[in-house]
This record gives sequence, structure tokens and C-alpha cells, in this order.
Amino acid sequence: MNLVAQIAMAAAETEHHGNVALDTLIFGVIAAIVFAALGFVTLSYKNVANRHSAKAEAWAAKHGKDGHEAGHGH
Repeated sequence: MNLVAQIAMAAAETEHHGNVALDTLIFGVIAAIVFAALGFVTLSYKNVANRHSAKAEAWAAKHGKDGHEAGHGH
């Protein structure tokens, strides 16, 4: 038996014929956890403007109508 045949035999013996879907399941689990965390961060910004409505009303009263047109290219 030559060297190439021995390498081929060794490679054939070490092949794994298991369920590939179960071997890669962890990647899907990690992706689901990451997307869930990002979704939680996104939802945490929901309704933020209303949490500080007293500050917004005080600022609007202080600056009047012209205050809303100032800045951001207006």
C-alpha cells in the first residue's frame, strides 16, 4: 500500500456521518438570541417622547413658536 492509499484510508475512517443539522443547530440558537436581544433594545425606545412630555412642554413654552423652527435646516 502506498502513501496516498494510506492517507485515503485514514480520511475515510475519520469521516463523520452524523446529522449535520444537529451539529449546526447552535448557530441558529445564537442567532435567535442575538435577534431577540436587538428586538428588546429596539422596543425599549418605544414611546420615549411621551416619557419626557413635561420637559418638552416646558421647552415649548419657553421658546414659543419660533423654537420649533430653529435648527436642523429650518
